[in-house]
Amino acid sequence: MRAKSISLVLSAFLATGSLAGCAGGNQSGQPQAGDTRFVAGDGKMQVFAAADRKAAPEIGGQTLDGATASLAAHKGKVVVLNFWASWCGPCRAEAPVLKEVAAKTKGGVEFLGVDFKDRKADAQAFERTEQIGYPSIFDQPGKVALAFQGTVPPAAIPSTLIIDAQGRIAARALGAVKYTDLMDAVTKVRDE
Repeated sequence: MRAKSISLVLSAFLATGSLAGCAGGNQSGQPQAGDTRFVAGDGKMQVFAAADRKAAPEIGGQTLDGATASLAAHKGKVVVLNFWASWCGPCRAEAPVLKEVAAKTKGGVEFLGVDFKDRKADAQAFERTEQIGYPSIFDQPGKVALAFQGTVPPAAIPSTLIIDAQGRIAARALGAVKYTDLMDAVTKVRDE
């Protein structure tokens, strides 16, 4: 019995340490250069049947350029919501895909980024370099990401959600999205 209790305590301690490694940074809470803290995913877009869709939480906040953005501002439109950080290698790799799909679907689909657990100056430099063409909410503390807990693991970046015109989560990808997968899912949800 005692060995089993020690084993359970040790397992809980190791699990806590593993989770802290996914969401941690240096002692100031800021990620360090070359950080690879992300939940690996294959980037495949999972589209949910209309009957199985859950309402997206009401989220919003200050963008990296000082404006404000929210899902509510896009009510009645399809929205692609992408969680990213400048220190995340897969996020950097998928940025051109998101930029291209956003440009090709402009008018029928809105894009909104969520910069997660990042230093603002680094995120702003990333946006200037990539010129993605849509705003990103600065979510340094991770509150926006936590609002989607149950749909997107809180440390899963990059992650991409497609919110349908009724404000429901219609599709999800964990990991860097591929052009064809994202374009096909966005088109399907937009044309419903």
